[in-house]
Amino acid sequence: MYKKQRGFTLVEIAIVLVIIGLLLGGVLKGQAMIENSRYKRLLADLDSFRSEVYMFQDRYRALPGDLTNANTKLNAAAASGNGNGSVDGGWCDAAGEESCLVWSHLRYAGLLGGDPTLTGPNARITDHPYGGIYDSISTGNWANGRTELKILMRNLPGDVAQRLDDELDDGNATTGEVARYGGSGASYDKNARLSVFVTL
Repeated sequence: MYKKQRGFTLVEIAIVLVIIGLLLGGVLKGQAMIENSRYKRLLADLDSFRSEVYMFQDRYRALPGDLTNANTKLNAAAASGNGNGSVDGGWCDAAGEESCLVWSHLRYAGLLGGDPTLTGPNARITDHPYGGIYDSISTGNWANGRTELKILMRNLPGDVAQRLDDELDDGNATTGEVARYGGSGASYDKNARLSVFVTL
């Protein structure tokens, strides 16, 4: 015998589409919440580093990394800076550079977690929320032409760098408190991974 086939009614199809739409909306909202959480952690990290540096400066009357006699003021194993009032070195890429000593001095002072005996590039903080590193805190005129104390973040997504610059500064990748290292033009390449300086 021939059986009569029954299809879905318009109401049933509409209900399924509504359910699919709600599921997709929930997934997209969840992704947005995760991204917003990562961004807020980045901002919290930057605020924390700023506070730690200025707490150290208030306590020891010197910038971390630049502190002379660190072996008597912090710990017998601590390396000292040259005491010239700025954190020399730029990138943290060699043991004994003040830009690397910053991390060690903050740790010896109890202001930052981690092993204070780490030196050179091993002292860097290697886990910002976007999979890159907080490379160094140092004094220089990189990216925006102004000599000031800055933190260097490496491997930051371009769209995040643009958001950071838009919200904290002037939105221009070459001027102000937030600026890109290298590249050209006033905007960030949103699909690239960048090195970005933020003034402390």
